[in-house]
Amino acid sequence: MRLSERRGRRALVTGLAGFTGQHMAEYLENEGYEVWGTVSPEPASEAESEAGSGFAAAETPSHRHLISTVDLLDAEGMKALVADARPDVVVHLAGAAHVANGTASNTYLVNIVGTRNLLAALASLDKPPRAVLLASSANVYGNAPVETLDESIAPSPANDYAVSKLAMEHAARLWMDRLPIIVTRPFNYTGVGQREDYLLPKIVGHYARREAKISLGNLHVSRDFSDVRNVVAMYGGLLEAAPAGETFNICSGTGHSLREVLAMLARIAGYEIDVFVDPRFLRANEVHRLVGSNHKLQRVIGQVPSTPLGETLEWMYEAASGREETVPERDGSAVG
Repeated sequence: MRLSERRGRRALVTGLAGFTGQHMAEYLENEGYEVWGTVSPEPASEAESEAGSGFAAAETPSHRHLISTVDLLDAEGMKALVADARPDVVVHLAGAAHVANGTASNTYLVNIVGTRNLLAALASLDKPPRAVLLASSANVYGNAPVETLDESIAPSPANDYAVSKLAMEHAARLWMDRLPIIVTRPFNYTGVGQREDYLLPKIVGHYARREAKISLGNLHVSRDFSDVRNVVAMYGGLLEAAPAGETFNICSGTGHSLREVLAMLARIAGYEIDVFVDPRFLRANEVHRLVGSNHKLQRVIGQVPSTPLGETLEWMYEAASGREETVPERDGSAVG
């Protein structure tokens, strides 16, 4: 679909004010969409408070959007919200990103019941969206005994967050005969605006402040880190292709250990930081390697955008050092 054909089309982004949501909104705006979104009810800005269960205009860092503070757990509120929005495409990013954000029961409620409420509301529309993208998580794979994970690997979640996301995927299948649902399993990703309670921004922040030491957990774990700008472009490609009923990994296909990340940042910052392994950060059910295959995604959207991790870290370091404007994260919709 050409840019001119997308103008006037409407996108609904849940978790709009979060790290991923802000980058997603900017991408969609640049693609010609009118962006509507939901934000976390607490804390609420003045515009959000006035919005109630409907929409009000508000500013995100670089664009003006229509936003609502309706809670995902408010089924009737969600129904009214989507009736107002009448979206052409939906990107569902909002949810509990970690069990640490609350109790395990809250994680299950938000990620499963909240998603179900959204899907039920969308299914009640006279004209359903042409694509509904759900952000699950690569954590559903757990400690799979393979080097690279593709979508054929049986999920084996190792913590409550991952279990809640897999349950969300199964719940979504109840609506696939009525809605063009696309399930995504994003691996780790990062970028400017992600809070320091996520691992890579924490490390970048320590280097940017020229701190002498940092406390971390297992330095040998390997993760597939993508640039958030690439992630939202992958989401955009799936919205265009609209492969309903399919599941896709969102990843770079390349793994890096934390030791490698530290070495990259030492080169960028020009000094070595002292690293202390803190037992408090060692997880009993640690997933040791989480690296994905994006071959299925590539077959559907074409060339998958890829930015070397070193370039992403340099972008983050420049922003954290005050040399570039930083977009703060305001809710927990990011996938760690």
